[in-house]
Amino acid sequence: MASGLVWDERFMWHQNDPTAAFLIPAGGYVQPGQHVENPETKRRIKNLLDASGLSAQMVSIPARMATDEEILTVHDATFLDHLKAQDKAGGSAGMFSLFAAGGFDLIRLAAGGAIEGLDAIMSGQVKNAYALIRPCGHHATANAGMGFAFLNNGAIAAHRALETYGLGRVAIFDWDVHHGNGTQSIFWEDPRVLTLSIHQEACFPPEGGWVDEIGAGKGEGYNYNIPLPAGSGHGAYAAAMEDVIVPALRAFKPDLIIIPSGFDAGGFDPLSRQMLSSDAFRQMARQVLDIADELGHGRVLALHEGGYNAYTVPFMALAVIEEMTGIASPVEDPFLPILANAYGQAIKPHQREPIDAARTLLDRFSPRW
Repeated sequence: MASGLVWDERFMWHQNDPTAAFLIPAGGYVQPGQHVENPETKRRIKNLLDASGLSAQMVSIPARMATDEEILTVHDATFLDHLKAQDKAGGSAGMFSLFAAGGFDLIRLAAGGAIEGLDAIMSGQVKNAYALIRPCGHHATANAGMGFAFLNNGAIAAHRALETYGLGRVAIFDWDVHHGNGTQSIFWEDPRVLTLSIHQEACFPPEGGWVDEIGAGKGEGYNYNIPLPAGSGHGAYAAAMEDVIVPALRAFKPDLIIIPSGFDAGGFDPLSRQMLSSDAFRQMARQVLDIADELGHGRVLALHEGGYNAYTVPFMALAVIEEMTGIASPVEDPFLPILANAYGQAIKPHQREPIDAARTLLDRFSPRW
């Protein structure tokens, strides 16, 4: 079976604050510029997929707008009403989450794109799918947006997998450099969903994402955070995969793996201080795909999240999608030698600390799974 690609040009029409300069409103001595979360990076991913010939070898999956009923599976009605009320003039869903007039339809479209990617996998139309959607979703909680996110696309897809398709277990492995706080909070007490997040410690949001956040109630022991120090490279991420992520997925045996796929842990990204190359993302993707195959279903749904360097990110996304499709494109990443050979790629002792702490918790809780 081929892999699926969820794409709609309208994803690129979502607009953050048009008066912003990087992250803050322009004015005074702040010269107007472009918001850091803009269409260029994501559009360049699609352009590279097209230029490489890879997108032509994937199943095109059209997006649609998520319905109120689908949104309300994980979000509060008051929050949905808040978004609708601001749609005519545009407004804010929460910290760093602004949208322009008429933008709520585009927010719905991203959530609907995640749903359609899931449906294509579950129907057997595709073996796996990459949803190149925008805006992102993993910071959105049940009642607020945050960090460029409005609706939690991954949580909506996971809930659909559990309730509509009757899957018993879903794992959400978030490799975006920022903590998947919204997903964590939504499934905090739900043992059907294993949430895993590797992120830069205290990057965003700065007040959470620590190792000791493990869930509560029936969900205790089903949430794992690996907050790596700034400056972590491939060695630290490889150790986190080997010691925590892969063993957790093997022990949990999910019926579906969802990847909130942000590339902002890549070197040269303006919103983080990590050092990953396209090859690091390629290897993480390969490990997740191998686990899904081991489990006998192969179901992996990747949902695009962050990544803000318009020149490097397309090559990182291409590496992941090459692994998902099993097709090697003719493209060579010109940034790979620079990043792969940068000083500091090997793991350092202080970078092991959160990995070892997370592994200790995994050893404590996973036997009960």
